[in-house]
Amino acid sequence: VQLQASGGGLMQAGGSLRLSCAASGSIFSINAMAWHRQAPGKQRELVASITGGGTTNYADSVKGRFTISRDDSKNTVYLQMNSLKPEDTAVYYCNADLIRRGWSRRTEYWGQGTQVTVSS
Repeated sequence: VQLQASGGGLMQAGGSLRLSCAASGSIFSINAMAWHRQAPGKQRELVASITGGGTTNYADSVKGRFTISRDDSKNTVYLQMNSLKPEDTAVYYCNADLIRRGWSRRTEYWGQGTQVTVSS
């Protein structure tokens, strides 16, 4: 099982970016999916999460600006980031809580990270 994140880049403050994270491999089902970020010198923090039923949760710092969504037909989670600020600069990681085919327990997987840089 692999998670492949994409969509990062360099953007001016006020701009928008859309991150994608596709899970591939022998997957039976995916429960919660989420985006985290880690800025230089800081701990990794949860940005947004979405359950299998579609319930979302956001960090206070991104509420009203970021939107998490998922497409279960593609095993993909998205993060639409609007009104970007320089403080959003970080490496963004996706993760998924899923059950592999032939397994009975849930396992957490992480993507490789994608850099988002917002200039002022």
